[in-house]
Amino acid sequence: MGLVIANNVSALTAQHNLNRTSTNLGRSLERLSSGFKVNRGADGPAALTISEKQRAQIAGLTQAIDNSEKAVSLVQTAEGALSEISSLLTKVRSLAIDSANSGVNDADALAANQAEIDNALDTINRIANNTQFGTKKLLDGSAGITGNVDDADVTFLKATGDTAANTYAVAVTTAGENASITAGTAQTGTLAADETLTVNGVAITLNSGLSASEVRTRINEFTSQTGVVAEDNGSGSTRLRTTAYGTDAELTVVSNQAAASTSSGFGTTSLNDTGVNVVGTIGGTSFNGEGNVLTATSGSAKGLSISFAAATGADADKTVTGAQGSVTVVDNSLTFQIGPNKDQTAEIGISQVNPTSLGVGVSGNQFTSLDSINVTSSSKAQDALEVIDAAIDDVAVLRGDLGAFQQNTLESTANNLRATLENTVNAESVIRDTDFAEEIANFTKQQVLIQAGTSALSNANQTSQLVLSLLG
Repeated sequence: MGLVIANNVSALTAQHNLNRTSTNLGRSLERLSSGFKVNRGADGPAALTISEKQRAQIAGLTQAIDNSEKAVSLVQTAEGALSEISSLLTKVRSLAIDSANSGVNDADALAANQAEIDNALDTINRIANNTQFGTKKLLDGSAGITGNVDDADVTFLKATGDTAANTYAVAVTTAGENASITAGTAQTGTLAADETLTVNGVAITLNSGLSASEVRTRINEFTSQTGVVAEDNGSGSTRLRTTAYGTDAELTVVSNQAAASTSSGFGTTSLNDTGVNVVGTIGGTSFNGEGNVLTATSGSAKGLSISFAAATGADADKTVTGAQGSVTVVDNSLTFQIGPNKDQTAEIGISQVNPTSLGVGVSGNQFTSLDSINVTSSSKAQDALEVIDAAIDDVAVLRGDLGAFQQNTLESTANNLRATLENTVNAESVIRDTDFAEEIANFTKQQVLIQAGTSALSNANQTSQLVLSLLG
């Protein structure tokens, strides 16, 4: 190559290589200062695409772990409240057993036990209504399977996990009945003499001079002991009926005075009656109830329990009958996002634990739920024990379901997510993180090349000066 002045190709070559080395040195500095070998798409398009997807997964996994831990806290809150309810039910059971000891207890002792039980049930109701996580209530049924009725004579009691969300038509084909006895003779005057009326084994003293309405008021003073209310049957006669419905509701009444218009009218012959269980349809399927409670035992409505109100007037000792609107079952189960991607969720329903929803529909029992138990007599205490045991079982099963969900779903999932997070972070690190040992070596190389390139460019620029010496 000849010696020229117009174009210094050697200097251009040295400058080109120096610029490229300077760019590489800048990238090396960026990798060392940021900690990432891929900082933009140009650093590795495929690597950036994969890495960004993994970063999204990492963020999702981290949040899913947090979600699982929050869910565990919620479940523990509910389970802690249920533990206290279990303790209260155990206390209530002890009181019922004490009341069943009829050889020792008098009426005052039984009344005291009943008062303590009522207080415990009020506390259970308060716990069920007030237990919440943040502002979300947990035990009042709003976090489980709920039912809405469109007829005032129907009350939704409970549904289970077997109950499908749907709207079910309800009808009563055989009315539930109280045990009921109407005086054979209407009392039209005041009592001519003192009278002892024995109702379900409880002797009630009726003083002479009492009117028919006063006699009924006197009988109703003993309702807590007898389970019986007195009322006008609509034709002037006194009707006695049990507060409970169904075949386990029994009524016996006898007086020491002959039936007359100046006596209670029941006479000296013992009168007896037994109630009738309701029969009805839910969603078109017929079921036999207990008392005034109808429970679906099969089909899509399985586990749905409802109760029916009393009719009015002359039929006040019976439930309503015929079509009774519908019940709409809604699944309000709690849903937890426990995975990093769409639809990776888990659900659990927390049943209502108010006394009206515990111990419902015990077969062959005069009490329809925990809320209605009465221990003011030995026989009532025996039936109350059965309902209490059913309520304890309801709470224990719910606690078991919550415990299994916490351990086998939430905690196990969280442990798996942590392992997945560890491996995903490792994979993302391999793709994107700077290998400092390798990059330091590259940085040192680029520094040396910068120095060499600068020196070469300086020498190339002096070549033109050598040509000028030929002109001297």
